[in-house]
Amino acid sequence: MTNVGLARLQFGVTTSYHFLIVPLTIGVAFQIALLETLYWRHPTADGRRLLDFFGRLFLINFAVGVVTGILLEFQFGMNWSNYARFVGDVFGAPLAIEALVAFFLESTFIAVWIFGWERVSPGIHVWSMWLVTFGTSLSAFWILTANAFMQEPTGYRMVHGHAVMDNFLALLGNSQLWVEFPHTELAALCTGAFFVAGISAYYLRKGRYVGQFRQSFRTGIYVAAITSVLVVIIGHEQAQHLIVAQPMKMAASEALWHTSAWHAPWTLVAFVDPVRQVNRFAVSIPYVLSILAYNRLSGRVMGIDELQHLYVHQYGPGWYVPPVVATYWAFRLMILTGLLMVVLALRGVVLERRNQLMKHPRFQKLMIYAIGLPLVGNLMGWVMTEVGRQPWIVFGLEITAHGVSPTVPMADIWITFIGFTLLYGIFGALDVYLLVKYIRMGPKADEPSEEVSIHDIYR
Repeated sequence: MTNVGLARLQFGVTTSYHFLIVPLTIGVAFQIALLETLYWRHPTADGRRLLDFFGRLFLINFAVGVVTGILLEFQFGMNWSNYARFVGDVFGAPLAIEALVAFFLESTFIAVWIFGWERVSPGIHVWSMWLVTFGTSLSAFWILTANAFMQEPTGYRMVHGHAVMDNFLALLGNSQLWVEFPHTELAALCTGAFFVAGISAYYLRKGRYVGQFRQSFRTGIYVAAITSVLVVIIGHEQAQHLIVAQPMKMAASEALWHTSAWHAPWTLVAFVDPVRQVNRFAVSIPYVLSILAYNRLSGRVMGIDELQHLYVHQYGPGWYVPPVVATYWAFRLMILTGLLMVVLALRGVVLERRNQLMKHPRFQKLMIYAIGLPLVGNLMGWVMTEVGRQPWIVFGLEITAHGVSPTVPMADIWITFIGFTLLYGIFGALDVYLLVKYIRMGPKADEPSEEVSIHDIYR
């Protein structure tokens, strides 16, 4: 393995850990804000216990997310110094705004929410959680602003071989950002909704705290239904944008080696052979790729081979084909999890509206397992987005191999890779252990003397 490959592996592993946590944090914050709004209108002891219960889970996840996120930025200086020098004048601005505005906003009002129950009015307390929710989403917006530049550079000019921002509004108006952010934000809200609905289903199936968790299941499943459908719709728009902005990524996600026929079929599954550049077995659905690409029954989609020749002519000699197998299967797993979430969420809404949820323990059990569906979908979407962009670290401007730190020896990368992986593994295990512990503990409505409050976690 080369320095570039090892540096990419390190960044991929650490980012994957972080990207499992962040959407859950955003989504659970939104759920708590909804539940507290309901509590504010009709305050009850059970409603307060429910807020404390989900608040503990949110704070555990938020703390782990902060720690795992800090290390990510160190890697730009450690393993990607050439990249940092090349694009730092553009990339640094949204990251700085994220830290100075969004992160401080959410951190400040988390403190108000934790310690303000008896110190501020109920209305202000509700708004503090809505501001936390806004802050987490704002943080995601600025991070994705930076990422959108890597996908589709805008608002810059080249000065002495470096990208320099010359139009901040163009950076914010990046068309990639406005398909990427809504898709990611809705996926995060869906993640939190399935988390809350799944935990609620766990207690409903056991017949414990039924009144409390019927309410949280209701808010979770309705948000899950709305956001899962919207995720599919916005994801479709994002795929159509890729046809224009990054056609090679789209071709790789379809393992489309040669330009399609006029009526392009969509490959449901295929055994992809990247060495011979063929699909040895494929199950295809006629017309569907044309519909996905253009919203009509006709329309060719350019293939990998043709795009490779086009990119050589445009960017010079090189191999511009991303890892096709990883991109292809990540795309399909993302679609599969998305469709399963839509089906489960809509089924849950139907059962809830008909007041039949308690008569379907199998569905309740499915919802417990479904907590993992959006986590898998988020991760596969990230893999497709980042792996499918290769070999570019900034599309059309800098190759990934040119962004790596030139003076860092492989031994040092191995040491940090192993160290970070072990450290993140410990954090991940701790996160899961604490979540499971406090989920099993429940709201403790029947045992007030043993109840663990939000404050106890931070003592």
